[in-house]
This record gives sequence, structure tokens and C-alpha cells, in this order.
Amino acid sequence: MFAGKAGTDKPDQVIRSPQVSDAVWDRSDFPDSSTWTVVLTGAERSEIVEAARSDAPDDSRLFPTLRSRCVQWAHTLNSGCGFVLLRGFPLDELGTEEIERAYLALGSMLGDPVSQDRDGSVLTHIRDERIERTDPTVRLYRTRERQDFHTDGSDLVALLCLAEAATGGESWIASSAAIYNEVLRRRPDLLEVLYSPMPWDRNGEEAAGDPPYFELAPLNDIGGAPRLFYISWYIRDSQRHPQAPRLTAEQLEALELVEAIANEPRFHVEMVFEPGDVQILNNGRILHARNAYQDHPDLDRRRHLLRLWLSAASAHSVAEPLRSGIPRR
Repeated sequence: MFAGKAGTDKPDQVIRSPQVSDAVWDRSDFPDSSTWTVVLTGAERSEIVEAARSDAPDDSRLFPTLRSRCVQWAHTLNSGCGFVLLRGFPLDELGTEEIERAYLALGSMLGDPVSQDRDGSVLTHIRDERIERTDPTVRLYRTRERQDFHTDGSDLVALLCLAEAATGGESWIASSAAIYNEVLRRRPDLLEVLYSPMPWDRNGEEAAGDPPYFELAPLNDIGGAPRLFYISWYIRDSQRHPQAPRLTAEQLEALELVEAIANEPRFHVEMVFEPGDVQILNNGRILHARNAYQDHPDLDRRRHLLRLWLSAASAHSVAEPLRSGIPRR
């Protein structure tokens, strides 16, 4: 709401209040991994195997037990803390194509898979492709470099671990609502800066004739609550384009503050993926980061995740135009 000066129509201040909901949490709320881990039962694993081998993996008769569990997970993702880790996806019982079919079928109970690149890929292999990020068109997930706290371009993001790194690669997640509250407490002036549009690099994914950047505020009010859509290197990379608006000192300071808070140990929890783990996050409620890692010398044993982006109308997640993935070109 606005508080205006008497006798004028011009607002002089936006009144912001701390968020109060189950989406606001810090590390002390999750003392150990058992508080966020759901171990799949033998019956649920069998349902996943059956779906992988079905001629119609979208058949509503599949997943009779898991469908009710998905309702619970959706509530946690959209109305609760915003994340869940499933343990025990039956990799050991499935071939490569079966894993992908079953994973897509499982994800489709939570939302609609959307494109993750200009080629329209709905499944992305997250692994070190032994390439250097020489410019922003090389997306960080294709390297073993650290990814600072960010969101993805969809309502929900899911990661299935097929193989773990030799060392490193831990996932850190933080409550964007808790970070919002902390920015409000420390620097309310910079919170307002985050509500202003900033330029974002398109990383070479733009269609012919489109500008190589777009403008979007990192913070937007959606579904009655502030939602933080945040990939700081996309914003900073936009400055390689002369036609993009120049980032101000205040905008850079605001980005740095978000990252500094998220990286404080009390504001995030750490997940160590095991093969068969499925991490699911609501991008409107969670920021996530990945530590740098070292792979096994054998390429066949390198760290390997499968990523799904899902659009879910009930999520009240991130802002358009990116909640529905990257348009196919």
C-alpha cells in the first residue's frame, strides 16, 4: 500500500511488511535431513517401475498410491516450506529410457513439463561437459563450477540424481521469504530497488530479431505475496550488451545483499544427493545453489542429474515471462 502526503496524489513511501507463513524458515527449523526426506516405499517404487514400462505413462490408473502422496507434496511445495527430497527412485530396476519415462510421468503429477532451452528439451542432463564458460552462452549447469543462489525458469524444478560427484556438488537451499524479511530489516531501501526492472541476458536463447536481453524486476507480488525470481549472473551478464540499461550502484548492492544473506549458514540448509534422490523445489519460495565439484576420472562415473521444469498453476510462483520455461525457437 502507499502512504501519500496530505493534499497530494503522489505517494511518498511504499509500506512493506515482513512475510509470515510456512514459507519463512531458516536452518534451525530443519535440524537434520530426516525433516525434509521422504523415503519411497517398496509399493511406491513398484508403481514407478510399472509406469516406466507402460504403453501409456500418463494413464490416470497409474500411481494409485503415489497420486495421493503427490497431493501432500504439492501442499508442501506450494503452501509449506517449498521443498521436498524423495529418496529411493528405482534406478537399479530401470534402463536409461525407462528412467526418463518414469521421471517424466512422476513429475507430470505435479505440473506440466516445460522447455528448458531453445530446442524445446523437457529433460536436461546436468553434468560437467568438460567445457569452459568462456561467455554467457555456456550455461553454468554444463560445467562443474559453483552456482550461487538462484531460481529456475518455471514454477517447480526437480532434480533426479543418477550419479554423485567424487567430491563436492552439494545443494544449498534457502527460503526466499526469509531473505526478503532480512533485506527488509537491514536495508528497506534496497528492497525497493529489487522491485524495479533490471536487464537480464538471454544467453543466446533469443529468437531472431529479438533483443539479446529482457527487463524484469527480481521481486514481484504474485498471488498476494512477494516472489523473488533471481539469477544474478544473468543480470550482470546483460552488461555485455551496449544497448542494455546500465546497472546502478544501488542495483548491484541489492544483488550482493541477497547473495550475502543466502550464503550465511543460518539461512540455508545443505543437501547431499545420493543416486535415486529427487529434489523438488518451488522457485517462488526457494533459492538454490550448487557447490563446485570434482568428478571421478572415469567419465561414465561423473556426477549426473536429470532436471525437470514444471509449470503448476497452483504454485503462485515466479513472474511471467519465464515461469513457463524458455520458448522453443
